[in-house]
Amino acid sequence: MSVTTSLLQMVDDVAGRFGLLNRPLDAASLLTDAQKRTGLSDFGTDPFLDPLRRFLDASTRESALTVVGRLATRWDVSRFLSNLLVLRGAETQDPGILHERIERPIFITGLPRSGTTFLHRLMMHDPATQAPLVWQTIFPYPNGSPSRRVAQVQRQLRSFERLAPEFRALHPLDAASPQECSEITAHVFRSLRFDTNYDIPSYRAWLDEDETRQLPAFRFHKRFLQHLQHQHAAPNGRWVLKCPEHVFALDVIRQVYPDARIIFVHRDPVKVLLSVAKLTEVLRRPFSRSVDPVAIGRQESARWLDGTRRMMAAGDDIGLPEPICHVHYLDLVSDPLATVEGVYQHFGMTLPGSAASGIQRYVAEKPNGGYGPRDYHFEDHGLSAEAETEKFRPYLLQFGITPEARPGQRRRSDAPRQAETVGRS
Repeated sequence: MSVTTSLLQMVDDVAGRFGLLNRPLDAASLLTDAQKRTGLSDFGTDPFLDPLRRFLDASTRESALTVVGRLATRWDVSRFLSNLLVLRGAETQDPGILHERIERPIFITGLPRSGTTFLHRLMMHDPATQAPLVWQTIFPYPNGSPSRRVAQVQRQLRSFERLAPEFRALHPLDAASPQECSEITAHVFRSLRFDTNYDIPSYRAWLDEDETRQLPAFRFHKRFLQHLQHQHAAPNGRWVLKCPEHVFALDVIRQVYPDARIIFVHRDPVKVLLSVAKLTEVLRRPFSRSVDPVAIGRQESARWLDGTRRMMAAGDDIGLPEPICHVHYLDLVSDPLATVEGVYQHFGMTLPGSAASGIQRYVAEKPNGGYGPRDYHFEDHGLSAEAETEKFRPYLLQFGITPEARPGQRRRSDAPRQAETVGRS
């Protein structure tokens, strides 16, 4: 246990004795704080208040928040609320923002850890493409100083990495990296991003209960892109967007973006499942006094089994003007340039020579995409390689996915004696 972890555990113990960790997080006070901070009062018409209250209730009742977790949650919510006020204020001053046309956006999705981030970053070498960047999702209006905001977000990321040292090797991220869409939809508190960072089963069940609950999230998603495009984008810039959770909102995406283009990235689910579980564990640990790797493994297995079934049901066509483009992870990593060229050909586009050169340089400089070495074991997350292989077999067969070598089994002497809840208690 590191010195930082020991100190934080002591703080949690003291706060727990005084009953400070179970106090409800109050939506009304957070709304008022955001209004005072921005000097604005109009949050707009997006229906965010009910999901906000559900999230705050679930995080305080179910997630065993640490002191850091409570502070981070307040900061996160305050930031989202402040951004809602700022966006609405900008629209009031310039109604033309909402006339920006978001045409034929490309959505990259598929299982987490399947190469979606790699493909996204490769496609960003085309100067005609654009994506929401990490710093822009935190500060969509940088108050005239983007460089200061980039530096600020970079410091925030490094601070989080001190709390979660394993994070960077699992998911290398910088302030100027393309960001997942879940960070945008989180502004209206309808995002699985919260479910990744917190163990909040009641919120997750509410969001899963009805896919149409994602509709306000994607309407806001479009608004957010309109704001970024109005400020930063060249005319006719092509949006390339990425998020694994898009597989759970394909019908909603079609409603909001009727000319969208969809890419499914396919990889052996059993190969990536432990990586998904480990990343969730790492993200939750600074925020929660109780992190159960076995429960996380089972939750992620069920979640992404549902995801594969949705991709199978979609097949090649979800009613969009162009068929879904299917990319296989093994093709992507063995020949990245040819794979991107194939995506462009699928959608009737031509990859510029400058983009091809940029892709080749990027792959040469970061042959593993910046990810660190990883060592996973099924026992750590209460899973069985054989059982998971059988569950996901229909997905492998439908899309012709090549099974990969499985993570190793622990020797009997090294295996955990039992599945235990791990974390600060």
